[in-house]
Amino acid sequence: MNETRKNNIIAVASGKGGVGKTWLSVTLTHLIARSGRSVLLFDGDIGLANVDVQLGLTPQRDLSSMLAGRHSLAEAITRYEEGGFDIIAGRSGSASLATMPQEKLHAMAEELKQLQNNYDFVIIDLGAGIEQHVQFLASLAGRCVVVVTDEPTSLTDAYAFIKVVSAHKPAPEMQIAINQAATQKEGEITYHAINKACINFLSMSPPLLGIIRRDNKVKDSIRSQKSLLLKAPHSTAATDAAAISIKLMQR
Repeated sequence: MNETRKNNIIAVASGKGGVGKTWLSVTLTHLIARSGRSVLLFDGDIGLANVDVQLGLTPQRDLSSMLAGRHSLAEAITRYEEGGFDIIAGRSGSASLATMPQEKLHAMAEELKQLQNNYDFVIIDLGAGIEQHVQFLASLAGRCVVVVTDEPTSLTDAYAFIKVVSAHKPAPEMQIAINQAATQKEGEITYHAINKACINFLSMSPPLLGIIRRDNKVKDSIRSQKSLLLKAPHSTAATDAAAISIKLMQR
């Protein structure tokens, strides 16, 4: 794959669940689409998939039916008209990618590489954790946004993710996004904690992509199954996420 094109594949990871990874994936995708770019959101967490749930969509086809051989990956694309972008949904409660044979995962990856030529950006919402299939999908990306909160388990699991994925050659470029920060200053403290661990034990310093402050409008948008940009476009979290999306697109 051409490296310039590969840099247009961005994986969003977390190490642990519950830190807002999927919400950030959806919001960044919507922000990039609003800028006039074409973008595909790929739900890589087939067993606990919820991109479609957060957007109130009921796709007729999804990743699980593609992996079952009923259609191609391109035929699994669903248009999110309100946001102006495409998604490939997983299916919550179905078999995990972890149980898929390697040949099916590689076939899916080849189809995704073909699809990414049709878009300015592809955002992969990775599953939480550091299982082999998560590492495999992360390796398809040129860049990986690791979402971290100030919870100790979030910090330790994010560090573990960075450690194992950075061991791949070539490894995606790691960037840190702090979510649910009480203040900008508290977010900086959280970033310095994860960065210090990476410097001390991995001899690397993943840059800070941005800090998203805690905002109740995020929960409201998830409950109403709407993108935050439709529910509260001028909210604190939307503004902070917009700054991150600008940095991503500047590459």
